[in-house]
Amino acid sequence: MAARGKLLAVIGDEDTCTGFLLGGIGELSKTRQPNFMVVDKDTPSSDIEEQLKSFLSRRDIAIVLISQSIAEVVRYVIDAHTETVPTILEIPSKDSPYDPSKDSILRRARGMFSAEDFR
Repeated sequence: MAARGKLLAVIGDEDTCTGFLLGGIGELSKTRQPNFMVVDKDTPSSDIEEQLKSFLSRRDIAIVLISQSIAEVVRYVIDAHTETVPTILEIPSKDSPYDPSKDSILRRARGMFSAEDFR
């Protein structure tokens, strides 16, 4: 029997999540937990933190996509995550463009290479 693939998870605003869901990423775990979270201006940061930690602990998720503006709210959870899988990737949203200077994963990756590696 072939091993089942791993999933993407998304934490973002309604438009971001809808786009990914229309692209076919929507799944439920065996316990009927979705692999996405829609965040709006009234969503408490504790709910975002709880959901991110839940995604990071699920064995069926390989990549967590999170809108950068939402990642700023739970930056301490992202900075504490040191595992390779699941990987956390910060993405832009409709209302806020991507800022590489805020991306802690990108900063860690830059620290692994020197300028001579790119010559």
